[in-house]
Amino acid sequence: MANLVSNLSMKLVVVVPWLRVLHIMMLLGDTLASDNINLGAIFTLDTINGQVSQIAMKAAVDDINSDPNVLGARNLSLQIHDSNYNGFLSIMGALQFMETDTVAIIGPQSSIMAHVLSHLANELHIPLLSFTALDPTLSPIQYPYFFQTAPNDLFQMAAIAEIVSYYRWTQVVAIFTDEESSRNGITALGDKLTEKRARISYKAVLPPDIRNNESVVKQELEKVKMMESRVLVVHTLAAYGEIIVKMAEQLGMLGDGYVWIATAWLPSILDYNHSSDVYKRTQGVITLRQHIPDSPRKKAFISRWIKLSQGSVGLNAYGFYAYDTVWLIARAINAYLRQGHNISFSNDPVLSSVGGGTMNLSALSIFDGGSVLLKNILETHMTGLTGPTRYDSERNIVDPSYDVLNIVGSQMRGIGYWSNYSGLSVLEPEILRKRTQNRSSASQKLYSVVWPGGTKKKPLGWTFRRDGRKLQIGVPHRVSFLEFVYKDNQTHAIRGNCIDVFEAAVKLLPYPVQYEFILFGDGHRNPSYSELVRRITTGEFDGVVGDIAIVTNRTMIADFTQPYADSGLVVVAPVKKLASSAWAFLRPFTPLMWVVTAIFFLIVGAVIWILEHRLNDEFRGPPRQQIMTILWFSFSTLFFAHRENTVSTLGRLVLVIWLFVVLIIQSSYTASLTSFLTVQQLTSSIKGIDSLITGSAPIGFQVGSYAENYLNEELNIPKSRLKPLASPEDYANALSTGRVAAVVDEQPYIDLFLSNYCQYAIAGQEFTKSGWGFAFKSDSPLALDMSTAILQLSENGSLQNITERWLKSKRSCQSKQSVNDSEQLKLDNFTGLFLISGVACLFALIVYFCLTLYKFHQHLPDESEPSSQSSSRSIRLKTFLSFADRKEDLSQRRVKKKRMSASMPV
Repeated sequence: MANLVSNLSMKLVVVVPWLRVLHIMMLLGDTLASDNINLGAIFTLDTINGQVSQIAMKAAVDDINSDPNVLGARNLSLQIHDSNYNGFLSIMGALQFMETDTVAIIGPQSSIMAHVLSHLANELHIPLLSFTALDPTLSPIQYPYFFQTAPNDLFQMAAIAEIVSYYRWTQVVAIFTDEESSRNGITALGDKLTEKRARISYKAVLPPDIRNNESVVKQELEKVKMMESRVLVVHTLAAYGEIIVKMAEQLGMLGDGYVWIATAWLPSILDYNHSSDVYKRTQGVITLRQHIPDSPRKKAFISRWIKLSQGSVGLNAYGFYAYDTVWLIARAINAYLRQGHNISFSNDPVLSSVGGGTMNLSALSIFDGGSVLLKNILETHMTGLTGPTRYDSERNIVDPSYDVLNIVGSQMRGIGYWSNYSGLSVLEPEILRKRTQNRSSASQKLYSVVWPGGTKKKPLGWTFRRDGRKLQIGVPHRVSFLEFVYKDNQTHAIRGNCIDVFEAAVKLLPYPVQYEFILFGDGHRNPSYSELVRRITTGEFDGVVGDIAIVTNRTMIADFTQPYADSGLVVVAPVKKLASSAWAFLRPFTPLMWVVTAIFFLIVGAVIWILEHRLNDEFRGPPRQQIMTILWFSFSTLFFAHRENTVSTLGRLVLVIWLFVVLIIQSSYTASLTSFLTVQQLTSSIKGIDSLITGSAPIGFQVGSYAENYLNEELNIPKSRLKPLASPEDYANALSTGRVAAVVDEQPYIDLFLSNYCQYAIAGQEFTKSGWGFAFKSDSPLALDMSTAILQLSENGSLQNITERWLKSKRSCQSKQSVNDSEQLKLDNFTGLFLISGVACLFALIVYFCLTLYKFHQHLPDESEPSSQSSSRSIRLKTFLSFADRKEDLSQRRVKKKRMSASMPV
């Protein structure tokens, strides 16, 4: 862009003086009469859209000038400048218009020139309207005087992304020419595909002009032919699209298995000229065309077109937009004049100040009413040939829509529509706009498609590489746990549980897969599985099959299938059986728990005795008898066998709460004791991964496993504590000799190890959740299809049968053992219950002593007044204790209550 502007500036030095002379000559012409309003257009008239647009724009000008209700006595004068594929001539045309008091310019035809000319339009306040330069990056913020009167390419790319998602393809190849509009359109397509969890797998970039460069096109298409993706999106200019299709036909890329999606360039060709060659080459292609609803005006214009074009060219969608664009400007100018504004121009002081020398830039005039006219264009709501037209705040057409077409025979068969409001549908967008918006996947629908090759079966959208070689599948060359993967030394075949699962899944795929297994590793020690997966990114392997754990760092470089086996990490440690003991009944509780429970029995018994002593004869008597009563009552509640009745309300409250606590303690004790006595008890100094983290003992791990990195990086266990082990025999030797305190490995390996070494067991619980899967290249469709196949194996029971055949038969131990996780019940488990009981006892005692003091004070006046010498605190205390020990006469209490009730007024 910078080089283009620099070259153009050098040429302007020579050309501008000539423009000034031309300006003077044109001022003398009849076309600039005061009753004419000048309108310019910049097109390459030798192109399809240029020819169609020229005819449509002239027809619109004639219709406007023949209608006195539009501009009154004024006429619209349209001057069309032929840029002839030349950017410099486009700029010359724009400068020419800006010297001749032009109020608006239609064009340019290409987006690259729209970027350049928009700077001139911004400076001179002349609106620039285009229905062919639809580059999404032409922002109204950067180019306020540039206006797109047809749907932006961003919406066309959104429609293609939804079509790709509808057919569940995940990657496409984009074919485009390296010019502004196509390049930025493909960038927008990439963004929209990402929203649909798809992507552009390869960008086939062609030169900006391929008319005389077909060999380059063919060379690039040969690269595309070798790619896995078979969904090809072509976004280019109409003149170049036909060349691309022609070269693709020569390479045999328009047949069975391919999916071709063409943007609006293809319908513009077929509507313009019903060429049998283009139809023949594009059979089965899906394409998009701007949706133009049927209307009487549209039908009348189509009938009129034959006369307008004299049968030389057909009418495409851009002809409708060209016609409406002229009408849009005319209506905006009419509103401008009705608002009382005059069409006037003035010199630009900025250009005048730099207009010295040979560049007479002062000849360029500013349209004084440009900003008002631009505002009127934005606010104009009209119903034209393209239907109701209005623009949002970002100058995009509201609710843009496209026809989704399928090339079949010699026609473009409609298979549905896409609109920004409703997505894909077989109903016209005008109907859906009247309904509640629904963009759910269930509402998206298209009619059946005839694909390239004449098939109606939806293509896969991808294929294996066409270089003739089979898929290279990497397999770990294990030296231990050979039940999962191993090489048969006699047949040299790769066998094992993982291999059988893979082969069973491949048989369920809806297409044949040719593959060969390649061993990875030296055969002397287990290979690094992370390195094995990494080799996919280097192209050495197309996939990896085996006991491959799905962990985070591996999923970043490859795509994994659905897990076919669980493989979380566990800890295995030496264990010993707990010997039977005469004191086994004490094991459910810790010593502290036993002590606290006994103390609470005594406390509750004492509290009940205090609360019942003055009222209940069963809690009275000689001191020795009362102590026995407390002890008996306390411990008899353990079996709910207490024979003493409680009389006081406070005593009953404390007893009910305590019996609830006793019930919980008793039930917990019974359950724990049952477990201790009936389940085989294994014990180990290692209780689980927490014991290993807090300790300092060495830990074993399997060579090649991800366990080493996990223990070191995630659990911060120093590498000095980690000891590599090669085989189950090595596990047993290291554990028995004390070389390691425990081994950390994946669950399937440990299960197989414990089936032969019963003196070890799993300590604690599985502390990671993971699974085994097959790895393929990122975004490989094979990963998704294999996942579906694995799910089918799981549902029909085949996966379980394969596992049983390889692993279950290897077990010799009677049952899988684990270290007993049932620990003794601690005080912490019952703190809440003891707290509730303690608070209840304390509350009852406080209430009781308050009531007793109150009664004691009422009782004092009835006692004889003591002498002054004897009224000491000790005597008073003895008196209180004597009162508290005295049995309360319940009959007197009832009499007092009756008297109190009788004395109360009725």
